[in-house]
Amino acid sequence: MLNLNDLLIFVRVVDYGGFAAASRAMGIPKSTLSQRLSALEKEIGVRLVQRTSRSFVVTEIGRDFHRHAAAMLIEAEAAEHVIKGRLAEPSGTVRITTSLPIAQFRLAPVLPRLAASYPKVRIELHVSDRFVDIVQEGFDIAIRNHFAPLPDTDLVQRRICLDPAWLVASREYIQEKGMPAGPEDVNGLDGLMASSSDTVWRLQNDQGVVAEITPSTRYVANETVCLLEAAKAGLGVACLASSFCGPLVASGALVRLLPDWTGTGVATTLLIPHRRGQLPSVRMIADQLIAELAKPSQGAALIDAA
Repeated sequence: MLNLNDLLIFVRVVDYGGFAAASRAMGIPKSTLSQRLSALEKEIGVRLVQRTSRSFVVTEIGRDFHRHAAAMLIEAEAAEHVIKGRLAEPSGTVRITTSLPIAQFRLAPVLPRLAASYPKVRIELHVSDRFVDIVQEGFDIAIRNHFAPLPDTDLVQRRICLDPAWLVASREYIQEKGMPAGPEDVNGLDGLMASSSDTVWRLQNDQGVVAEITPSTRYVANETVCLLEAAKAGLGVACLASSFCGPLVASGALVRLLPDWTGTGVATTLLIPHRRGQLPSVRMIADQLIAELAKPSQGAALIDAA
């Protein structure tokens, strides 16, 4: 039977990318970590990591072994929580990854409240707009915005909401160009586009009527905050998720065009690796995030009530 502590050391050393970082995180000398990893390799008879003074490379069999060892540790952690009982206060680290707009507009006010409510839970937020493999990189929760359905994977997918898109522009731009009375009046206006390949906005009203708008591409940015700032600066019209632009519409920084029409919705989904979802702390944080993020944004609520 393998030493569970040696498995833990191996997983942590790989997760942190080397002995130095793992030593700092775990508070264990590098020499001890290296000795325990060598003992593990000797016991199983294979090289898990190729290491020199300048490099640290996990072997192919080491990557496979890491995946199973990490799963075993998660099961052990889950078993420990079961023993402690369901009524025990959630504790431990919950690692969350998401994109910059979600972090800025949705999670920034929510996570501090959760951290204050559950003082024994340590929340780590990783913000990145690149694709993150949450299993390989050791994350417990991912929150993603997407237009198309997410691929069918081994991850647990929990839909949070479908956020309709609004056409917005600055008040100065509308004063110069005039307020459109219908979708056809938006054709040819300066478009602030999320991609150079985007040429058409597809809108729908409450009666299910669909209209396609072809703006004149004025500015392209594949990042929401940049499009918001371009709209605020009066460069043209943007088609943005209501949860992001709603507060600016409520404050008067932006004006919503065609309030009876909405664009293709942006879905927000929470993803959890199956095994991580068994941990009480992960389940609790996931449930709380879904409950909070499913609420309409304050800005959107103010507009609907107006």
